[in-house]
Amino acid sequence: MFTGIIEETGTIKAIRHGSGSSQLTIGAAMVLSDIKIGDSINTNGVCLTVISFGHDYFVVDVMPETMRRTNFSALNSGSPVNLERALRLSDRLGGHLVSGHIDGTGKIIRRWDEDNAVWFNISADPSVLRYIVEKGSVALDGISLTVATVDSRSFSVSVIPHTSEVTTILGKKSGELLNIECDIIAKYIEKLNAPGDKGSKIDLEFLAKNNFL
Repeated sequence: MFTGIIEETGTIKAIRHGSGSSQLTIGAAMVLSDIKIGDSINTNGVCLTVISFGHDYFVVDVMPETMRRTNFSALNSGSPVNLERALRLSDRLGGHLVSGHIDGTGKIIRRWDEDNAVWFNISADPSVLRYIVEKGSVALDGISLTVATVDSRSFSVSVIPHTSEVTTILGKKSGELLNIECDIIAKYIEKLNAPGDKGSKIDLEFLAKNNFL
């Protein structure tokens, strides 16, 4: 698990393509401080496993399913990427719970400045938008952000200067794709309350009975 608080931006040093997969060599510094083979590093929102590393890089394999679900096909040698090591149980949870499993991509429709903030309006598939709620959390390219507005076709986030400075978000332009991970709690609640599920249902009667109302 991760928090969506980016530790550093790395750089794609090399890409080796398979028929549907790829292998990435990523230049980094901070995330290498205690790295081990098998560690998970969130890369632009995607949980990837370290298969080898050196003093200034690490290498990961990307399977075809990940290539289909994400914006990784747009990466080139020299592309910057957001990096975060896995969460320790003793760490503060500064962002929100992020699994590193991408739900889909969204396209930047528009970006604009407002005083010290930068706004992004992002279109997404209805299957993604159903889990996005106003003032809820969303991870964009691995960055934990708060949803400011949402409608049937898009949602907007407002980015503070610090986030702009320490992530790749400010380099994104209209028309570019972002990896989206919705809040995992919403998906679990939907699954547990799906029609035909014989388990417990969370409804007003259940909440009242258990003193939540």
